[in-house]
Amino acid sequence: MPTRSGSRWPRSCSGAAPAKSCNDCCESAMDAPPTLHDLGVLVTRPKHQADTLCRLIEDHGGIAIRWPTLVIAAPRDPAPALALFNRLATYDLAIFTSANAVEWALPAIHERGGIPDRLDIATIGQASGRALARHGIDRCLQPGDDFSSEGLLALPRLREVTGQRIVIVCGEGGRELLVETLSARGARVDRAEVYRRERPTTANIEGLLARWKRGEIGAVTVTSGENLRNLFDMLGVAGQDYLCDTPLIVVSARIQRIAAEYGCRRLLLARDAGDDAIVAALLDLTTNALSPAR
Repeated sequence: MPTRSGSRWPRSCSGAAPAKSCNDCCESAMDAPPTLHDLGVLVTRPKHQADTLCRLIEDHGGIAIRWPTLVIAAPRDPAPALALFNRLATYDLAIFTSANAVEWALPAIHERGGIPDRLDIATIGQASGRALARHGIDRCLQPGDDFSSEGLLALPRLREVTGQRIVIVCGEGGRELLVETLSARGARVDRAEVYRRERPTTANIEGLLARWKRGEIGAVTVTSGENLRNLFDMLGVAGQDYLCDTPLIVVSARIQRIAAEYGCRRLLLARDAGDDAIVAALLDLTTNALSPAR
C-alpha cells in the first residue's frame, strides 16, 4: 500500500497532493482494525489462566488489570480420586468439567497407564478440549454451542446412560447438576475431585477502588459463578456499587442471571468462554460506545 508522503502520491497540476475527501477519511476509519481505545479491563481469572486474555486485551489497545478472584490448589485429600483412576478402565465415560480438571488429573492418569481405549471422553468447554489436546487426547464429546453442563447433558451420548459407569473429573464442591441428572437417567456416577478453588487471602482492595474512582476500570470480565461471587465479596459495599455500574462481560446465561441477581445492570454475554469471544464482546462494547447517535 503506498505511503501518504513523498513522490508516490500523484500530484495535481499545481504540484500539490490532492486533498482527501470526507469519504476518504470515512473509508480509512472503516478499514482500521477495531480497538479497545485504552479501555481498562479487570481480568478476574486465576493467575495462571489469565495470560492469554490479558495479552489479547493489550494487543487490541486495552489495558489489562489482573485481579484474580480464585486460587487453584491441590485437593485436601487426593486419595479418593487416585483410587478412581486406578480402576478407570471399569468406566464407560469420563467427563472433565474444566481445563483445571484436565491439568490436575492427567499426570496421575498417565502414571496409571493413560486413558483406556474404550473410555469415552467428554468436556464442557473449548478450553477443556484444548487442554486434553495438549496431553495428546483429541477424541472428546463437546457441546456444539452451549458450553455448559446443560449443553453437555443435551448431547445424545448422555441421554441414554442406564447402567453405565461415569466418572466426573472436577474440583471440590461446584455444581451437582451433572451428578444429579445422570444419576436420574440411570447411570452410576462417581466424582474424582482433583483440585480445589479458594478465594485469595491477600488483595489490595483500596488500590483497586482508587483506580475505579479515577475511571481507570471500564469493564470487568468473569468466567464462572464462583468467580463472580468471590469478586462481589472481596469488593465490599463500596466496590459493589462500582461493579454494578460497570459493563460486565459474562460467558454464560447462568452467570448472567447470577450477576443480575446481584444488581449488576450493564451485562454483556460473550458467545462462549474463550478468550477471543471475551475480547470480541469488549470490542463490541467500545464500538457501540463510540458510534455516533443516529
